[in-house]
Amino acid sequence: MENTAGDAAKPADDRTVIALVDDDRNILTTVSIALQAEGFATRVYSDGEAALSALLGNPPDLAIFDIKMPKMDGMELLRRLREHSPLPVIFLTSKDDEQDEEAGFQMGADDYIAKPFSLRLLLARIRAILRRSDARRPIPIEPGELPAEIIERGRLRMDPARHHVTWDEKPVSLTVTEFLLLEALALHPGVIKSRNQLMDAAYPDDVFVDDRTVDSHIKRMRRKFRSVDPEFSSIETLYGAGYSFSDG
Repeated sequence: MENTAGDAAKPADDRTVIALVDDDRNILTTVSIALQAEGFATRVYSDGEAALSALLGNPPDLAIFDIKMPKMDGMELLRRLREHSPLPVIFLTSKDDEQDEEAGFQMGADDYIAKPFSLRLLLARIRAILRRSDARRPIPIEPGELPAEIIERGRLRMDPARHHVTWDEKPVSLTVTEFLLLEALALHPGVIKSRNQLMDAAYPDDVFVDDRTVDSHIKRMRRKFRSVDPEFSSIETLYGAGYSFSDG
């Protein structure tokens, strides 16, 4: 299943374009219809080989890849795409393996959502990543959505509107999930947030994730901050209770 007509030219109404790459026709159809209903234009591809040349020849604003696909899987597709393009990419996959998730982020994935997934969650991630990547096309927003204020806590500065983070004025590249977890902690310095509270902040649509998922995000986030500041210790673990942020 391919929407080859979508590759000929950008939509006349200049909508934000999302490319979907998945060998599951039901997912392609369901997600494409949901995105179009929210004001996006979509292009769909059923395998990585067919998608690669189209993504490079006429780039969309964001792409969503499945990992397990015939001919060329999502990991290889992302690796080859990154040789030429910084296109924002979300992995949408049935795999629940931390090593796959880690490998995807190392290759430059912007976020990772496991099947079965919530369409509301996917839409929220898409909007956040597009804001962060400074997409030039207008981004559909939900009714009543207001710009969030800048968060400054000691050496930390967070811009929720663009999902941009700096530490000591040095940029720290976080996924949307990581950003939401950090935001939940930084809004209330010194307050212990349980894993359940953090899951509610990052996965607000009754999406099931286990404690290990939150721990993995926190672990990866700490590594990113320590890459710009080896002494970073502001995200504290309180064993048996949860996590807190110290702005001291």
